[in-house]
Amino acid sequence: MPRSEITIDLGALRRNVRTLLRALDGSELWAVVKADAYGHGAVDCAAAALDAGASALCVATVAEAVQLRRELVDARILVFGPATNREVAVAREARLELCVSHDELPEGVAVHVKLDTGMGRWGVAELPAPAREVVGVMTHLATADTDAKFARRQIERFRAATAPVAHLTRHVANSAAALRLPEARFDAARCGIAIYGLSPFGTDAGEDGLEPVLAWTTEIALAKPLRAGESTGYARRFVAERDTWIGIVPVGYADGFRRDLSGTEVRVAGERRRVVGTVSMDAFAVELERELPPGTPVTIVGRGLPLEEHARAAGTITYELSCGINSAPTRARRVVVDS
Repeated sequence: MPRSEITIDLGALRRNVRTLLRALDGSELWAVVKADAYGHGAVDCAAAALDAGASALCVATVAEAVQLRRELVDARILVFGPATNREVAVAREARLELCVSHDELPEGVAVHVKLDTGMGRWGVAELPAPAREVVGVMTHLATADTDAKFARRQIERFRAATAPVAHLTRHVANSAAALRLPEARFDAARCGIAIYGLSPFGTDAGEDGLEPVLAWTTEIALAKPLRAGESTGYARRFVAERDTWIGIVPVGYADGFRRDLSGTEVRVAGERRRVVGTVSMDAFAVELERELPPGTPVTIVGRGLPLEEHARAAGTITYELSCGINSAPTRARRVVVDS
């Protein structure tokens, strides 16, 4: 039986999409649902985003897009990543749109040319000659969440370079730019992390009117006493300074609760408790004030305990943590609600 439960609130996702649409003030919102919607479930989240007003979906690979096409027959779907010749044929058959970062444009499929204005990854230095396959031009902001000055330089480079093709769909903004840089709006914004109610700035998402979509809960499997000097877990990273109760939680790094989350807090029976010792593959320990029975509820992510807090504890970003949560049926029960 699964030992934890992941709840996805599609009502919250819809409200986040509408919040972003208000911020975009007339520009389209294209929902980024790559990597299984950042671990939230691509098909469910994509359908909810479209229902709330998103105009298109964005994924990383042709395979991701084909999976969505089976369920969302009429959706507009853009593939970010490079496509092989065989994948181009699949994209053509599935009515997908491709992002292209070179001068050779595939025939018979809608293309968005990516201009490198400062990210230094995918993208051409100059736009190729106009072609009928090209329906959009785009760029990727490197610092919209950390350095607005550099982001604005990228935006102005893009604006100047694409002025001759302003009749095409131009899209620049990510979640951070949609919320903070109105000059990045152009015709559409590609929003990912924010539609899941997570802050692109690593701060309180509620400050931007966003609601977390994902909650993650489990329960205490065992409570046991440690005498002063006794330890729990590999490498004895936690040694009790005094007689202490600990709770063993049946979730570990195989489930996406990473080793570097030791020291973060979870809620046990509604009370915050520190994660102690080494997080192992299938379990971690929490420090308790008293003995608690097996089955006592534990909230890993939920109301009052945002994923941003765990990201700060781990020295990483919410994107990485949410993508790493293992929602396979053998590890977790996945519940979809619509509040």
